[in-house]
Amino acid sequence: MDNPQTMFIQVFTVTGPVFAMVVLGIVLKRLRLIDEHFMSVASNLSFKALMPTLLFFGILRTDLSMALQPALIGYFYLATVLSFAWAWLWSLKHVPYAERGIYVQGAFRGNCGIVGLALAASQYGDYGLSVGGVLAGLIIVLFNVLSIIVLAFYSPHFDADLKSVMKGLAKNPLILSVLAGLLASWMNVQLPQWILISADYFSAMTLPLALICVGGSLSMAAFIHSGKIALSSSLFKVLWTPIAFTLLAALIGFEGRDLGMLFLFLASPTAAASYVMARSAGSDGRLAANIIAISTVISVVSIMLGLYGLQVVGLI
Repeated sequence: MDNPQTMFIQVFTVTGPVFAMVVLGIVLKRLRLIDEHFMSVASNLSFKALMPTLLFFGILRTDLSMALQPALIGYFYLATVLSFAWAWLWSLKHVPYAERGIYVQGAFRGNCGIVGLALAASQYGDYGLSVGGVLAGLIIVLFNVLSIIVLAFYSPHFDADLKSVMKGLAKNPLILSVLAGLLASWMNVQLPQWILISADYFSAMTLPLALICVGGSLSMAAFIHSGKIALSSSLFKVLWTPIAFTLLAALIGFEGRDLGMLFLFLASPTAAASYVMARSAGSDGRLAANIIAISTVISVVSIMLGLYGLQVVGLI
């Protein structure tokens, strides 16, 4: 077995570049080289074009039997539902009524499409990109449904209905790109080499640009005004949930890279989309932003320690 120093270097090699891009976003924002307009445009480009391209071609180039892992997807769905229920039950006793919807959403909705996918690709290469792409694409459906349930319950002004939700999911670029990639892989579609190389050039911007936007959106004010509720929701997301459900996954037989993939996605910080959902529900947008910021910062340490611990005990 590798000595602790060697294992720590290996873990940092995986997590370091990802979080370096987040720090770079903070620095660029402080230097005023990027602003809110840039992040809005860049985030829109990433969501609607860059990331769908990355996911489609990543899955297309992969053996479908490897990219589509029913047991992995099923467990991730189950863990998400259980973490959602766990956070909701906890909030009933410890969180003020008006803030429960934001608290619960922040506690279970992970940034799988950016941070989770970037870490998976860094740790497991093509396997992490293809399998992680499918996980990230399919979990969006569950994230949206559960978020709407809890936000609607505590926000009487939230006017989303099942029809509008399904319409939004049907147009989601990430979901569409995953489904298109799975179909193209199943049909064994062969594309000219120049298209594949061009797609590589284009999609190579995806994760760095998205991570820079994550860093640029962080605010020191979020930490000053965070409070116990934001911290509690953040710890649910990046500490208690990954510990509980990664250990459970190991007990029921997941191991190696599959267990590592589950940990990385379960430990991802709260998704930026939770802020958008909170605002549309007429809820406390500041609390949602605080949870995103705090969970992102804590995850820098928690993910590194988690990967290190799993390697030390020989589970991954």
